[in-house]
Amino acid sequence: MKLSAVGLLVASAFLAVVPAIAHHSFAAEYDSKKPVTLKGIVTKVDWMNPHVYFYLDVKDEDGKITNWGLEMGPPGLLQRAGWTRNSMKVGDEVIVEGTMAKDGSNQANTRSVTMATTGKKLGGASSEQTNP
Repeated sequence: MKLSAVGLLVASAFLAVVPAIAHHSFAAEYDSKKPVTLKGIVTKVDWMNPHVYFYLDVKDEDGKITNWGLEMGPPGLLQRAGWTRNSMKVGDEVIVEGTMAKDGSNQANTRSVTMATTGKKLGGASSEQTNP
């Protein structure tokens, strides 16, 4: 019985640490000296913990389309800032202000998202506030 209790305690401690290991810092992945503004069409929204991600097709000057992965804050924080899981849908045109990934990939951390059709701007990260 004692062995089972110890095993349960060890397993619980391990499971409590796993989310902390999986979580990353902004500075580890993104370069605050590389701001980016993107305008494009939303292709996918993943509304889940620990961060909301969405994907955007962005057309360059030559007409080439590149899909970008964009990271936002956690769902609870975004909801307190005015977001709902239906604020942004596949097919919406948005303008994103964010920070580029350090590795040069088509990934960015989002500071704000502006809905192109309405002009409504919502903060996308923990450091941003909602601007109606």
